[in-house]
Amino acid sequence: MNGLGGLNKAPEGVVIGLVQLQLPVVKTPADLARQTERIVGLVGKARANMATMDLVVFPEYALHGLSMDTSPAIMCSLDGPEVAAFRQACIDNRIWGCFSIMELNPGGYPYNSGLIIDDQGEIKLYYRKFHPWVPVEPWEPGDIGIPVVTGPKGAKIALIICHDGMFPEMARECAYKGAEIMLRTAGYTAPMREAWRFTNQANAFCNLMVTASVCMSGSDGAFDSMGEGMVVNFDGSVIAHGTSGRPDEIITAEVRPDLVREARKYWAVENNIYQFGHRGLTAVAGGAGDCPYTYMTDLAAGRYRLPWEDEVVHKDGTAYGFDKPTRRYGERLPKAAE
Repeated sequence: MNGLGGLNKAPEGVVIGLVQLQLPVVKTPADLARQTERIVGLVGKARANMATMDLVVFPEYALHGLSMDTSPAIMCSLDGPEVAAFRQACIDNRIWGCFSIMELNPGGYPYNSGLIIDDQGEIKLYYRKFHPWVPVEPWEPGDIGIPVVTGPKGAKIALIICHDGMFPEMARECAYKGAEIMLRTAGYTAPMREAWRFTNQANAFCNLMVTASVCMSGSDGAFDSMGEGMVVNFDGSVIAHGTSGRPDEIITAEVRPDLVREARKYWAVENNIYQFGHRGLTAVAGGAGDCPYTYMTDLAAGRYRLPWEDEVVHKDGTAYGFDKPTRRYGERLPKAAE
């Protein structure tokens, strides 16, 4: 199935490279520029590393590190020099790339955004992280949905970011919109290792979808990221895994979106992404197509409330040094958060 990590590529195969990027320290615009150059260089390494590679994936925080600094001086924009450099790197190396930026937001805190750029330098996917890792992360919750795009060999690709993958609804939404490959980029540190592994597998199996996920790696002197580049097949089996955590190692695998399509078409038992909306189809014609889940109907009605809601201790980021927010979702600040 994996063709020695993509060395022996099948005609329908898509080869993915997951860069376990060394965790940087970025405090100034000059630091940001240097890190941009470093990422561009690693796009070139990915191409030299494997001529068959279709898509190179960089982790969340690849450009900014884990400082959580929201200073406008080091925030990015889609038309800024960092994204321009990434676009050119994809053109120069004839490769698709997935990149992470912290995006300036004049109406609030920055967005934690991800981009997929094709081998012609065009931005094909633009996503803002839905679920920041609260209360640790200060990023604005994403507001542009979860896009799915057509990538190499016609593969349908989605991108989620780090903590997003702990919510099964995220992977289900990607699959529901047609994704055959779901990328998950992250900056996670070692305490999350086991949860990272089993959620990557569950997200794949429960949705008959390939998951390809990667974290930052190494230490910045304060934090230790774990690498853990991981590709999981649609049946939940791990086909590549960077267990060494070696910084800048590129974990590669060939995946087969055509076999994802075949499984979604022909599987009966455990075709969960179909059966979710067709409960009991053996007993009832077409299955039950209702929504029997209270948490879904309550959320849609704006009345989501846990039985233990009043007992939850951390309801803002004050324990991690952030000011208690007063602005509601959808409201804008009169100026960008300092």
